Amino acid sequence: MLKIAAAIALTALSSAPVLAQTAPTHEPRARDLGVPFDGETGPLNAITDVAGVTVGFATIVEDDDVRTGVTAVLPRGADTMHRPAFAGWFSLNGNGEMTGTAWIDESGFLEGPVMITNTHSVGVVRDAVIQWRVAQGGADATGYWWSLPVVAETWDGHLNDINGFHVKPEHVFEAIEGAHGGSVEEGNVGGGTGMICYELKCGTGTASRVLTAEEGGFTVGVLVQANHGLRDQATIAGVPIGRELDTPRVWNEETGSIIIVVATDAPLLPTQLQRLARRASLGLARTGAVSGNGSGDIFIAFSTANPDAASENPPPVEMIANGNMDPLFTATVQAVEEAIVNAMVAGQPMTGAEGHHVPALDHDQLRQILARHGRLAQ
Repeated sequence: MLKIAAAIALTALSSAPVLAQTAPTHEPRARDLGVPFDGETGPLNAITDVAGVTVGFATIVEDDDVRTGVTAVLPRGADTMHRPAFAGWFSLNGNGEMTGTAWIDESGFLEGPVMITNTHSVGVVRDAVIQWRVAQGGADATGYWWSLPVVAETWDGHLNDINGFHVKPEHVFEAIEGAHGGSVEEGNVGGGTGMICYELKCGTGTASRVLTAEEGGFTVGVLVQANHGLRDQATIAGVPIGRELDTPRVWNEETGSIIIVVATDAPLLPTQLQRLARRASLGLARTGAVSGNGSGDIFIAFSTANPDAASENPPPVEMIANGNMDPLFTATVQAVEEAIVNAMVAGQPMTGAEGHHVPALDHDQLRQILARHGRLAQ
């Protein structure tokens, strides 16, 4: 009966009304504006540079006060539910939520997608992921139906009618079923639709780094849902740009959060992935954040290596030595920093609930500030 109900719910998606969506921003990105960054990117400069990773969105923009959505990150694309990935997570400040983390601690595995939405929609997204899981096939190897989805959130209540519970199961299915490789939309899209960082319109951002052959040639990809910080804290390329911006203030104390997803093809064990997740804190700090009391700054890292590690008769598991992890730490810090700045650059001005308006980062002003400080790339 559960499988039939889930299948009906998925079928209903095809007949659901078309959502009014903002156009996702692909260009320009931070590098296109002359923002300098360290490290070598992958060809897409996105989390999808890690082979097999797919990303999907459902963006909900309706009437005058609905500005929200859902983001799905699938570690192994279509194989995500059948091949768990080694994972680890870290909470820099816990005024937020990421479900399913107790089982990650216990088992070392991420058994499904990473979903990101708004604070008051965690429950519906979690339940919808279980519906989707049931619709994918039979029970697990033990004969039991069970799932502990990973769902994270940041608060979009300034621009979105967050208590209207506008995220529905069909939006979750849309994000998962529409997940794709290739370029990733940024800014006002998916769970990032109504998000604000450094008192500027922000949202979803992504970036990647590729290690040299001598360092192993591995790729690290990052996706963020950025909704944190005060304007005066904002720092880009080492320049405290927030102190020189002339945009109106949004609030006087930090009320937001950030979720960071780190993917890599490096063969890392769960404890090593915990270490990688912690390094996301340093990339966040490079953009000026202090992780205030009201901020939910929660990070998860997974590896696409060792695809059969969770099988009943697993092959030998590969890993790299702890002493060789420094390049991965560096890549994570660099990619997190750039992903956040990409989210800031991609954000478009938005007016939402109760007429609240949030401006976007002015690209010309950013370039002028960086030039004055000698930090504009030629």
